[in-house]
Amino acid sequence: MTEPRKRDRPWLMRTYAGHSTASDSNALYRRNLAKGQTGLSVAFDLPTQTGYDSDHVLARGEVGRVGVPVGHVGDMRTLFDGIPLERTNTSMTINATAMWLLALYQVVAEEQGADVAALTGTTQNDIVKEYLSRGTHVFPPGPSVRLITDMIAYTVGSIPKWNPINICSYHLQEAGATPVQEIAYAMCTAISVLDAVRDSGQVPAERMGEVVARISFFVNAGVRFVEEMCKMRAFARLWEKVTLERYGVTDPKQRRFRYGVQVNSLGLTEAQPENNVQRIVLEMLAVTLSKDARARAVQLPAWNEALGLPRPWDQQWSLRIQQVLAYESDLLEYGDIFDGSQVIEAKTEELLAGAEAEIAKVLEMGGVIPAVESGYLKSNLVASHAARRARIESGEDKIIGVNCFDTTEPSPLTADLDTAIMVVDPASEQSVLAALEAWRAERDEAAVQSTLAELKTVAATEANLMPATLACARAGVTTGEWAFALREVFGEYRAPTGVGGAPVAVAAEPGGELEQVRAAVAATAAELGAGKLRLLVGKPGLDGHSNGAEQIAVRARDAGFEVVYQGIRLTPEQIVSAAVAEDVHCVGLSILSGAHSELVPDVLKRLRRAGVEDVPVIVGGIIPAADGEALKAAGVAAVFTPKDFGITTIIGRIVDEIRLANKLQPWTSAPTAATN
Repeated sequence: MTEPRKRDRPWLMRTYAGHSTASDSNALYRRNLAKGQTGLSVAFDLPTQTGYDSDHVLARGEVGRVGVPVGHVGDMRTLFDGIPLERTNTSMTINATAMWLLALYQVVAEEQGADVAALTGTTQNDIVKEYLSRGTHVFPPGPSVRLITDMIAYTVGSIPKWNPINICSYHLQEAGATPVQEIAYAMCTAISVLDAVRDSGQVPAERMGEVVARISFFVNAGVRFVEEMCKMRAFARLWEKVTLERYGVTDPKQRRFRYGVQVNSLGLTEAQPENNVQRIVLEMLAVTLSKDARARAVQLPAWNEALGLPRPWDQQWSLRIQQVLAYESDLLEYGDIFDGSQVIEAKTEELLAGAEAEIAKVLEMGGVIPAVESGYLKSNLVASHAARRARIESGEDKIIGVNCFDTTEPSPLTADLDTAIMVVDPASEQSVLAALEAWRAERDEAAVQSTLAELKTVAATEANLMPATLACARAGVTTGEWAFALREVFGEYRAPTGVGGAPVAVAAEPGGELEQVRAAVAATAAELGAGKLRLLVGKPGLDGHSNGAEQIAVRARDAGFEVVYQGIRLTPEQIVSAAVAEDVHCVGLSILSGAHSELVPDVLKRLRRAGVEDVPVIVGGIIPAADGEALKAAGVAAVFTPKDFGITTIIGRIVDEIRLANKLQPWTSAPTAATN
């Protein structure tokens, strides 16, 4: 009888989760752990991520939408009630406010009686990709790197098993990065961080190996299986080379490339969403089949994320996908099954060479921070994303159920769209606000103000900020108070949008759709007596996922519009002020956080109050069908969701809405527009 093979230990299995309130999220975490999840992955809401309290004007409609609101140590206490932190591996997707959330986590662990030195987990803490993709940055690059440096130095000495930063290429791919760009820009970020720690003098040279050993990565795995697996092999080889040659780390264990993965959400489709299940499985295989490039932690999205917020059952399905592979298959009984493959080796070397060339270019510019500030990286990502969208629109890149094989039987999964996703109770925001008010009333205000004053004093020096931050956490300071104290010292930052420098992605070929739309834009402008049609692209609230807004802005520019795009994180009042000042012909709002029901009506109301009656408002984002109908009933001219993949067609629809609002005849030469 054949002896059973020894199985490798499975990767950490996580589900990215958090919503509504700390108590609701705590119940969800307990259920997920009981189902066999082996690590927690905490999603924080946008106010928490961007350093605002839940009652700030910019937080309206965003509280508890895309994650859990954590306003102070009491919320963190509730979030992990009954969950022993000393025995839990916790990943926290938090960046600009990472130091603050780690401080709250440590204080709660201390209250539980845990040995802080034994805590394991990860804070994402990669601010560079926030400037390029997700938009939850707060402070300028210099102070942001200082916060990261201080946190790394602190954890090496006090929480040695904690990963203080997760160099995050995941969102670079979501923003359009090619595999070469994803590798190169993530590695440039790692180099920038390690250089900053080394040069700060906070960590002795002989302990830099310990710093390198705690650096982890968080990557994206797309549906191109071979390319994605080779990308991970190239990542590992490059990290080995950089840590040995640039930082002199001789211990192979400290040089090991350690990464977690969330497989691609960008490729999930609203059309035929059941196809997302096989996409998720294929993407997971790219980061698990190859032992030498296997992820240490995996979290999978749910099949219905392009529709809205997944339900607990949807998250359970994604967890079971991982468990079937790890426990039912024989994958973990063998070494690397791709060793010796000429195809894999050649593709890996191709990606490695391309990444090294791009890294050299960025380092010649002075490193990743100057490349961010100049707009070089953002423009490259916008251009790559535009090229990808153009390939989808032309049919060169095939997306099943979207631009090919789009006939379908009715799906029982989406027969009732209103119940196919989870809807956050609007009343939960009010409960959070009431609890925040009660927290402020019950704390020692003198202690709060004293610790905030000390935080600002330390921020103005070169001392490590973590001790002052811990003191704030213990005194009951809120997330917004901590962040605004540092804003007073460091200032705020608005990152380049990348729109102005993006090249034309789609040529206006004779007889093609873009040429026809350009003709419609020019003719409409002439009929209205305007030099150009003006489109305002606005991002109200705290949603920083600007990829869609940027692609609309670029294509509208290429179609002949004058585009007003001021970037992310604007109040409805600021958007309306810009619309009036620029005398625009259309306002386009992009919201992916679920806050559309609150923010869009506010924009409409303010436009009417300003006397603007003939400017159509269109909305794009992850918007459930019922919400879309409600928005149109409130006065929105058109609603676009992920199923509307033809950007040029959308621009044509915008022209139609402008003509309709100005009582002009429809543009008869325009191609037939898609309907919502």
